[in-house]
Order: sequence, then structure tokens, then C-alpha cells
Amino acid sequence: MSNELYAVVGHPINHSKSPRIHSLFAKQTGEPVEYTAIQAPLDGFANTVRQFFESGGKGLNVTVPFKEQAWELADQRTARAEKAGAANTLYQNSEGRLVADNTDGQGLVQDLTVNHGIQLKGANILVLGAGGAVRGVLGPLLAQKPASMTIANRTVAKAEALATLFAEDAGATILSACGFEAPDQPFDVIINGTSASLQGDLPPVRTNVITAGTVVYDMMYSLQTTTFNQWALDNGAVRVFDGLGMLIEQAAESFRVWRGVQPDTASVIDVLRND
Repeated sequence: MSNELYAVVGHPINHSKSPRIHSLFAKQTGEPVEYTAIQAPLDGFANTVRQFFESGGKGLNVTVPFKEQAWELADQRTARAEKAGAANTLYQNSEGRLVADNTDGQGLVQDLTVNHGIQLKGANILVLGAGGAVRGVLGPLLAQKPASMTIANRTVAKAEALATLFAEDAGATILSACGFEAPDQPFDVIINGTSASLQGDLPPVRTNVITAGTVVYDMMYSLQTTTFNQWALDNGAVRVFDGLGMLIEQAAESFRVWRGVQPDTASVIDVLRND
């Protein structure tokens, strides 16, 4: 059986771990998957996608800065992609129509609840940031039925817009929005969805949001402790996690969407953590 072609599209793309992850999934499952990386021109994403599928490609992952464009380009969107306003997974259905999905939120929830054993139901959660990364995970987080979720952002209006957008998904969860410096009580779970860690910066959050019982999760990942997680450790947190598991779990969900096969992620997380 000849391999079927999949790829990740972004700009830049040479740092992407997706080819490594999906090649490990393919080897593990025996699926005939060949997975590569494509750097699309900043003004040529739609054309890159069209050419990929016209040449027989089966599925694409999409990373920065093209996730919103992928969402707009699609003929159909899954419910989770629709609400996320962005897509990280593309494929063609049996009628040849381009379908957009978003597996980021599923990846985050899977990493927190399964890999790290974190109880989100009934938890008080603080989410930092109000950009596309955060919008993509709010729906799956709210589906876990936390007691409360506070979205904090530098520009409060952006956080308020997300709270309004997801109000109908909140159910009994108390959903609120504020600036970074407003929260002044401890949370059970803090999720950093800002990109500040990549620049070595920190959102200006009060230290009293953390206790020894607070779980801190940075959606960024790094071989070293991220800047945000180091700040959390310095201020009393005991359990801190980065986003490597989320990266691998969202990839596994994309793989399942495409192939109908669920790969084992624990072994792949172990390999990449030790690469």
C-alpha cells in the first residue's frame, strides 16, 4: 500500500514538531501516512492548500499565522471549529468539500485530565489571554463543567468579547472577564494562553492567584521550564506543566479525524520530551 500524504502548513515552519509526531503515530499504528512540512507564502495560503489537495494530499494541519484563514477557506466547519473561529485541521469530505476542524481544545483537555490527572469539573479556572489560542480552547474547557472561569487579558474588552461569545456554552459555570491585575484570590487551575513566555515576558498577574494546590499550565512548550511556569514555581506552585502534551494530543486528535485510528500518545510524549 502506498503512503498517503499529509502535512503541516505555516510560516515559518522549520521549527515544527508535527512531522516527527505524525511519523511516530504512523509507525506505531501501521497507517500508510507520509507527513511533511510546507512553508506557505504569507500571501499564498489559499493557493498552497488548493495545490496540496489537487495533487492528492489527504489532510493538513495548520499553524500560525494561517488558522483563521483556514477557517475562512473551508466549505464546512465542525461545531468546535465554528466556535473557535480558527482551524488547525483540514481535509476533504467524500464530496470533495473542504472541511475545517479544530483539535486544540481537545488536546488541552486531554493533556490536563488524562495525562496529568487534573479534575476540571467544579474547578475555579483562570485563563490568561484572549487571542486565537484561548478562543480555540474555551469551548472544550467549559464542557468539563468548571465552577468558574475567569478570562483575564491586557485589553479587557477582548476578554469580555470572549465571555459574551461563550456565554451560551457556560451552563452553570460562572464566566467572567477582567484585566490581568484584577484577580486577587487563589485559583485551582491557571492556564497561560498568552505568547509572553516565548519572549521571556510575563503577564502582570498578582502572585496571590497561586497556592501550593494550584495547577499551572503554560500552553507554550520549551525544553527548559517556561518563563511563566518558573514564575509560578517561584511563587508557591508545585504542579506546573507546559504545552508539549497539548501539542501531541491535538495531533493525535487530527490523526484520528483523518484516519479513524487513535494513536497512543504517552510513548510519543516520552520520546519528544527526551529528544
